[in-house]
Amino acid sequence: MPFQRSTLARAVLLACAAHAPSLHAADALPEVTVTTSPLAGSENAQILTPARVVSGDELRNRQAGSLGETLSHELGVSSSAFGAGASRPIIRGLEGGRVKMLQNGMSISDVSTLSNDHAVAADSATARQIEILRGPASLLYGSGAIGGLVNVINDRIPTTLAPAPTGEADVRYGSVDRAKSLSLSLDGAAGAIGLHVDGNVRNADDYRIPDHQVLNDPSSASGRLPNSFSRQNSLGVGLSTVQSWGYVGASVATLNKRYGIPTGEGARIDLDQTRYDIDSLVRNPFAGFESARLRLGYTDYQHDELSADNVPQTNFKNRAFETRLELTHQRIAGWRGTFGLQADNERFSALAADGGGATVPATRSRSMAGFLVEERDFGPVKVSAGGRLESVKRTPDGQRERSFDLGSWSLGGLWAFQPGYGLGLTGSLAQRAPSTEELYSSGPHEATRTFDIGNPAFARETSRNLELSLQKTAGLVRWKTNLFYNRVKNFVYGDITGRQLDDAGNPGDELNERIFRQGDATIHGAEAEIGYNQRGAGWSGRLFADTSRGRLENAGNLPLQPASRFGVDVNYRQGPWRGGASLLRALRQDRLASFETSATPGYTQLDANLSYTQSLGRYDVTWFLLARNLLNQDIRLSTSVLKDQAPLPGRNLIVGVRTAF
Repeated sequence: MPFQRSTLARAVLLACAAHAPSLHAADALPEVTVTTSPLAGSENAQILTPARVVSGDELRNRQAGSLGETLSHELGVSSSAFGAGASRPIIRGLEGGRVKMLQNGMSISDVSTLSNDHAVAADSATARQIEILRGPASLLYGSGAIGGLVNVINDRIPTTLAPAPTGEADVRYGSVDRAKSLSLSLDGAAGAIGLHVDGNVRNADDYRIPDHQVLNDPSSASGRLPNSFSRQNSLGVGLSTVQSWGYVGASVATLNKRYGIPTGEGARIDLDQTRYDIDSLVRNPFAGFESARLRLGYTDYQHDELSADNVPQTNFKNRAFETRLELTHQRIAGWRGTFGLQADNERFSALAADGGGATVPATRSRSMAGFLVEERDFGPVKVSAGGRLESVKRTPDGQRERSFDLGSWSLGGLWAFQPGYGLGLTGSLAQRAPSTEELYSSGPHEATRTFDIGNPAFARETSRNLELSLQKTAGLVRWKTNLFYNRVKNFVYGDITGRQLDDAGNPGDELNERIFRQGDATIHGAEAEIGYNQRGAGWSGRLFADTSRGRLENAGNLPLQPASRFGVDVNYRQGPWRGGASLLRALRQDRLASFETSATPGYTQLDANLSYTQSLGRYDVTWFLLARNLLNQDIRLSTSVLKDQAPLPGRNLIVGVRTAF
């Protein structure tokens, strides 16, 4: 989709400015609410899963071309970094089918869990906030969230009526990849009908790299990383009727994305998704209940993996329908909670474009679950408890059907031993059904240069978790620490055997054989953060560090483990000015899996931001400058399959203008 730079940018800014009130900064920022929490509490009050919400200017300053890159500096979160177009969040060393991707509380239903070269089909450019729940969030959202979840909130279905048109527009240009982007979000009302429109266009060329493409290989490419381009556009429309009793609404959205895979083969991916959602909430539906909420979502997703000359190689399709019913009851003997039902029905396939064999056969997956989460205060101690029962059935064409009965539970407490201080302890058990690709893969995957082989006899995966947290949540200085230990039985992982195969699975020199295996594993780690004046005007600061380690029993380290990191942020905001700098240090990662051959060097990343909000009459427009990787470091991530041949972008200066009204 072409990007009409100057004309379209001026039109959007003028349209937005025409309705914009003065936005001079308040001295304090409001607390944010975690919508994926069963009882929608603040991010400092979560027990079952540590929570983090990224919103406002912070989200806009971190906005990148992929969800993984946008969140990669968050505590406990790293990125798969498979080029500019595909970068999925990794939480505490867990990725793929163990980290759930949601949009407005419903599954995104793409195929990014299958492989790191598959993009997450969600657009952070139009998001109001992004929620990160670390730990076993499977009680509410299923076995795909055994390691945590990320929820992209764009309020596409209005839940309140705007008294006047509101929205946000953002236009920016990046130097490292000549990226041009425009995002727009608008909300309004006509009587009792709420209306919403959002859209984004982003075009980026191959990005510049600080050194050579291949680590320690001066004969490899330099300058720009070949085949690292990305093109994307999205459009979403929603409406709802909002009444005193609640609301009911619907939305439709499309996403189109085309991006390169920066390997020697020059593969690229052409992605299309259409999504339909219905959301309804009734307040006080009957005696004893605060609310009843019903949500429906249907996703039609497909992408083609193309060769360097744009010939389709493999076609991935997923058709998914999800239903969620949640009931929140009033207090019973001091307990307040939510219970509900969730049903999912999807059909997934990964078939050769020429009509030949299948990487993954067409498979129908059905699941049904019931869940309950309760909360009660016992003096200074807040207790949360919950459970989930789930049944999953996978039925592939022409192969063995599998059924899994899953049970999960969690029990946690938060003791406010002094005002503003809390000590938390949570224990949980979460179970996951092996994914379709882990069970039934048997074919080539061109973009990753692997021949994948699953095992239909796999058992369910069971994770036992223990987490201890200590936090201070009041005053100018606030801090938190988390210690976690996770023991997983029947952990599924991909083992690169060292054998070379051709597209038919015979001995050759085209593809690396990757066999999915099961084994017991442990993942443990720690996170710490201390902040000063995080929500007030003037100077603010933050120190943070995280580390995790995963091991397979009697088989060495888990593959693609994140490096230990620490860093510091310093910011200033006063009146119309905002500015800040962030310094992140990642240590050398040499804890390698048995088939990994090279350690990942450490790096230092320096980022900065500066913005000024200018009043033009009664209109406010924010001009901003963002700088990323100011030191122009050759950054390679240990969590990336492409770490040795695809470094992150070099120094990048981003200039732009934004208006909110």
